[in-house]
Amino acid sequence: MSSSEPPELAQGAALSGLVLVSTPIGNLGDMTFRGLEALRGADLVLCEDTRMSARLLTHYGIPARTAALHEHNESARIPEILARLRSGARIALISDAGTPLVSDPGYRLVRAAIAEGLTVQAVPGANAATTALVLSGLPPHPFLFHSFPPPKQAARRAAFQALRAAERAGLSATLVFYEAPHRLVETLRDMAEMFGDRPAAVARELTKRFEEVLRGTLSSLATHFAAQAARGEITVVVGPAPDEAPEDFGALLAEALTTHSVREAAALVAEATGTPRKAVYQRALEMVRQRDSV
Repeated sequence: MSSSEPPELAQGAALSGLVLVSTPIGNLGDMTFRGLEALRGADLVLCEDTRMSARLLTHYGIPARTAALHEHNESARIPEILARLRSGARIALISDAGTPLVSDPGYRLVRAAIAEGLTVQAVPGANAATTALVLSGLPPHPFLFHSFPPPKQAARRAAFQALRAAERAGLSATLVFYEAPHRLVETLRDMAEMFGDRPAAVARELTKRFEEVLRGTLSSLATHFAAQAARGEITVVVGPAPDEAPEDFGALLAEALTTHSVREAAALVAEATGTPRKAVYQRALEMVRQRDSV
């Protein structure tokens, strides 16, 4: 071991089986020593896009054998990969950027390997969601990562409404999303309408030459990017809901139960208050049981 080599390389557990290797999200200098060790020692490197990964492997002089593993072929490739792992092969899995499985392929493969009792290890590293979170100036914990919102507005607003209902029921967390540049403005506007005009941050091109983190309210950020279109990889961080007592829907529910069935009353009150229907239904059952026991 050379004097410049970190001692952890010699002391750490040997990498074997299926290894999930985090890669840089932009700056190639963010690749870890253990990540390079795992890629050099792998019999096969599974890549989300082999052309994208070739840049990283070439930069570090790693002549690895690569194969594509993406959402369209993952299920079909799993039996072959498991067979190779059973035979003792060391296989690394990387995504185009960041930590595998986090809004990237690989989850089905990992589940299948675990189910067979095969070794699965991970080499931590860069991740856009956590990098944006710590740069946002918003409360870092707890946080809730949601990946990309639905692309169509109706579905996107429904997803935000479900989150808002959870907040009314007591959820308090900073929210983290990925978004495409061409949908950023309409997403920020939908967020402002559904969540209220909260503090937020938009981080783009993290670790790259044109890295930018803009902080403000959701509406002010929407206005900014409407005038100056965003480019690159984007992460949106939204501050937690302001302190508010969970909505008490008991009175509304009691009134609805006088003229409707439990299921009908729960549906009406859930829609009126934005509270999850399951929670309202359970409360309705309790109220009916208490009423009938008198």
